Formats: sequence, C-alpha cells, structure tokens
Amino acid sequence: MFTGIINDIGEVLEVSEQAPGLRQLYIGCGYDPETIQLGASIACSGPCLTVVERGRRGKQAFFAVDVAAETLHVTTAGSWHRGTKLNLERSLRLGDELGGHLVSGHVDGIAEILKRENLPNLARLMLRAPAALSRFIAPKGSVALDGVSLTVNEVANDEFSVLIIPHTLEVTTFGALQSGSRLNLEVDQMARYAARLMEAARPAS
Repeated sequence: MFTGIINDIGEVLEVSEQAPGLRQLYIGCGYDPETIQLGASIACSGPCLTVVERGRRGKQAFFAVDVAAETLHVTTAGSWHRGTKLNLERSLRLGDELGGHLVSGHVDGIAEILKRENLPNLARLMLRAPAALSRFIAPKGSVALDGVSLTVNEVANDEFSVLIIPHTLEVTTFGALQSGSRLNLEVDQMARYAARLMEAARPAS
C-alpha cells in the first residue's frame, strides 16, 4: 500500500527487452540502495513494481524492476524510455503518517490532460478519464494521478479537474505536464467498493 505522497523523482536509466511482453527497467533514484530489499514494492508513477536488483553505478543509486505485459498495456509504462522521469514512493509501513489517501499501486486506466491552466502559484488540470472509470470520480473525492494523491474539484461526465499546489509542482513530475500528457489513473478504493456493493444489492432482473 501507498499514500500518494511522492518522496523522490527517479529517472529511467536503461530499458531492456527480456522476453515478449516483459521489459526490465533500471531506474536511478535518491534512495540509499542498502535500504531497499530485493522483492520490495516501489510505486513508479503509479504502478506498484517489484525490485529485482539494486545498487550503484558510480555515484548513481538505482533499482531494477520487471514490467510485464499487463502493466505495459494498461499504464503508460509502455512508453517509458531512457530519460523518462518517474514519481517514486516506497511502500507504506505500519506507523507511517497517512498524508494522502490509501493507494494500492494498481492502475485502473489512463487519463489524458485536456487543458493546463497556470494560475498564480497553482496549476489547474482538466482531464478526461476512461468512460468506465468516470462513475468512481466525485467532487472532493480522491484520485491518484501518476502516483500523486489529489483531490478532485469538478466533475462533468468523464471530465474532471484538479488543482496542483506549488509544492507538488516542485517535488513531482507535474511541473512539466502539458495538454495531451497521459497519466496513470487509480480511482479511490472506497468509491470502487461502494459501487460494487450497490451493484450487488440490486435485485436480479
């Protein structure tokens, strides 16, 4: 589990094809590799990925992850290349502060930025969600976009908006986002379970 509070920006150092539908990524990071266990989970711009190697190349710390076909298909990971910047978050530990909201690292789909509006000290993003996910997005509810916990402001059909504060623009990849950028979207788990319970409670037709 994660909180959607980003604690490092990583950079893809190398991408290699391991087999059809399987890629291995080496990601440079600011973490001390000695504190990363093999098999640990790290959220990389949304998707929860498993560490299969870690160490240093000179002074550059890194960890490696395998990305399988399903993740390549349903997230933006298929377009990651050398130099791609990624929002990183290590998994939540018991006793850690839950500063965002509970995030699983299981991406539901991809949202596209329709418009970026730069306001004084803020950025307003208008996005379109996949139609099948729009019912899980509500005003004042939570979403995770590229791993970042955000509060939804307005919703109209499959479009919704979020405001990005200066701190988030500085410590995540969001400062570089523009219209047309595609972001990994994870809807709030509570909304998903509530919708499922309502469906189950409906009488059979």
